[in-house]
Amino acid sequence: MEVEGTPIRVQSLVQDGKTVVPPQYVQPPETRPHRHIEKRNDYDAETPPVIDLSNVNNIHEQLERACREWGAFHVINHGVGVELLDEMRKVGRSFFEECAMDEKLSYSCDPNSPASEGYGSRMLVSSNDTVLDWRDYYDHHTLPLSRRNPSKWPDFSSNYRKVVAEYSDQMNALAQRLLCFISESLGLPSSCIKDFVGEFYQNITVSYYPPCPQPELTLGLQSHSDMGAITLLIQDDVGGLEVFKDGEWIFVDPLSDAIFVILADQTEIITNGQYKSAQHRAVTNSKSARLSVATFHDPSKMKIISPAFELPIYRPVLYGDYVSSWYTIGPEGKRNIDALLLL
Repeated sequence: MEVEGTPIRVQSLVQDGKTVVPPQYVQPPETRPHRHIEKRNDYDAETPPVIDLSNVNNIHEQLERACREWGAFHVINHGVGVELLDEMRKVGRSFFEECAMDEKLSYSCDPNSPASEGYGSRMLVSSNDTVLDWRDYYDHHTLPLSRRNPSKWPDFSSNYRKVVAEYSDQMNALAQRLLCFISESLGLPSSCIKDFVGEFYQNITVSYYPPCPQPELTLGLQSHSDMGAITLLIQDDVGGLEVFKDGEWIFVDPLSDAIFVILADQTEIITNGQYKSAQHRAVTNSKSARLSVATFHDPSKMKIISPAFELPIYRPVLYGDYVSSWYTIGPEGKRNIDALLLL
């Protein structure tokens, strides 16, 4: 959600030649990154697994390990054309780098509604005192089809809307396929998790992280776990995504042909905590702008989510209430799902 009044975009701060990060973007010492992006994983650390979806012989075993230990993993041979991934990155970057600021602002989000469609920078309520992220974004409402209104999407490029629509359909199909595999890896019917989630409410968010003059003080995106069911993400070759595992922040190396899968909170609830939603964040750098595209697949706000197993450790929750809490009090890691624990 945008700060009331004239919208401030991070990209405009950089274009104005700021050499010092404004105070509202400075993270407290305990949440600042402790490693420059240029160094990446400069120690002997695990990295998220890469799962080949064409290898049907041990896919369930690989998924079980990845979902239990990480809650996140790369997939390759996923059935989505590499050309489409490249086109989605290309049209996303073109909006931020080829459109004048006045044109971009004509697509601004509704400043009075969280998660509204359009161009923005701040996703939380204006009364929230959370430090701002060093990020601009464009959020598209893409599914169900009743929400998809391409006339609200940028039209500066002849194929922008076509690429986003095709990308939406491909991500929808892949998300459904993955949830089937994930259900089977737990010994559940293949449709189990998808049946709990119901019809996907899909948003595609293109995030743009301008170069930051003081990356050691900022985060591109604060630590959080996604609130929905499953997120599919691609990033450019700059990189900046980190996943929290065993008390450490692990840098996720960009793989241009892969799609990064992030389990979200409702899947953790449905699997009764056997599979974890991944806590993650984005770090900034001083040299290059970074782009990522995250496709979120969520339940309807009227859907009640509960564990699929006996002896539940989470209480049922109306998804709309969960969303309201997330946007009102802020994410702060996994505190929203932890509030549902019965133990």
